[in-house]
Amino acid sequence: MGKNWAISIGINKYEFLQPLKYANRDAQLMREFLVKEAGFEQVLFFSDDSPDYKGLQTRPFFANLKKVLRTMFEKPLMADGDNFWFFFSGHGMPHNGCDYLMACDSDPGDVEHTAISINYVTERLRRCGADNVVLILDACRGGQGSKSGEGIGNQSAEVARQKGVITFFSCSPNELSYELDDLQQGAFTKAFLDGLGIQGQCATVERLNHYLSGRLPELLRQHKSEKVRQTPYVIAEPVTKCHLILCPRYATFTDVATIKNDAFSAEVHKDFDLAEQLWIRVLAASSGDMDAIKALKRIAIAQHQRSSEDRAKTDQSPQPAPHNSTPIEPDVPLKSERRVDYTKLRDLLATGKWKEADKETANKMLEVAARTSEGWLREEDIDQFPCEDLRTIDQLWVKYSKGLFGFSVQKRIYQSLGGTREYARKIWEAFCDRVGWRVNSEWREYNDLKFNTKAPEGHLPAGGGGAAPPSLASRLVDCNI
Repeated sequence: MGKNWAISIGINKYEFLQPLKYANRDAQLMREFLVKEAGFEQVLFFSDDSPDYKGLQTRPFFANLKKVLRTMFEKPLMADGDNFWFFFSGHGMPHNGCDYLMACDSDPGDVEHTAISINYVTERLRRCGADNVVLILDACRGGQGSKSGEGIGNQSAEVARQKGVITFFSCSPNELSYELDDLQQGAFTKAFLDGLGIQGQCATVERLNHYLSGRLPELLRQHKSEKVRQTPYVIAEPVTKCHLILCPRYATFTDVATIKNDAFSAEVHKDFDLAEQLWIRVLAASSGDMDAIKALKRIAIAQHQRSSEDRAKTDQSPQPAPHNSTPIEPDVPLKSERRVDYTKLRDLLATGKWKEADKETANKMLEVAARTSEGWLREEDIDQFPCEDLRTIDQLWVKYSKGLFGFSVQKRIYQSLGGTREYARKIWEAFCDRVGWRVNSEWREYNDLKFNTKAPEGHLPAGGGGAAPPSLASRLVDCNI
């Protein structure tokens, strides 16, 4: 089990800005949840009246906050599989294109020298060594309102993307972050803790994001006004971070299986560092998982082989491969909820027979749905298509095409164009243009498609059962593929 550490900051009393009501309480409740419910070993707490910690002041003055960020992360203190969370409830402010968190004594007339930039916070947090860093900001993002004068802008979002930090914003750009007098809490923090707790039981970033999008508007309607708008905003890039487990106690079999799928894909693409991180995550959520244990052994061997090859190249004296050594390639488990045999599909893909494999994919999907005689899938067939079978088909395509083809590849492209569960003709056509099913606004016949690795990314599979978006998009989302 990895380390779990956090910093929780809440500021009500500002020397130069309007006071807040419940930021202190939000930070205290966050600290209590992380310690008592999430099992965090250490949570540093900063608020207007927080007690000293090991002889050090924990009032949220600029000097105190800057010092802990500067000194705590001079050397890595965590490792892969560990988690570090940073929660802040208070005022934020943009200045000269950068976003800052305002300490209790920060001067809005001298932001650069008295406030802490988001860039500095994320840079220091990334030094901790944990591969999972979570930033939670309950602060306004523009306009005039009760939470912040100007609010933090879009620069924070860009920093989160660049640094690979999972970031939860309490609201979207140009929105305010509201406090609820009835509950004596910030609306976002209340929804966030509900989502992680027994009410929401959201184990993953993706599930928590979905929960927040419904729970936060509900709280505002109940305790504020139906006219008030506050839309939570989450950044988790690359997409594998959406699948990371925040609360192992509520993790389901599907949650763990999704991380396994991501880890397996990373192995296939020989991104062994990422694969190792993800398999460690699997062990953290499912202690003793044999798939993870075997995978970590495979990765260790593969990394040793790569290191030996690199040394040989550097010495300009390549060494012969050890006797009986073979490349370590993880096999795709041919799992099927309906006991369908995917051996032929695997063999066709392994030998690069893309057109035959595409037709076999369509046939197998019809077999799974018991629609072979009809020759086509209905919408209800897709809605009920077994996740295990979809995952097997996708993994086979991803592996043998080296990430060029597969349902998950198509889904990623579709969503990057703005595609959702709802059909939109313009987005669908843009997707078809991107993957090469449409050229110069003309639809290509099946036999005119490119059944080779010179085809565009996501070009296959294309036959029979249909491509991921839009017909399979919602099912792929449901199955976390």
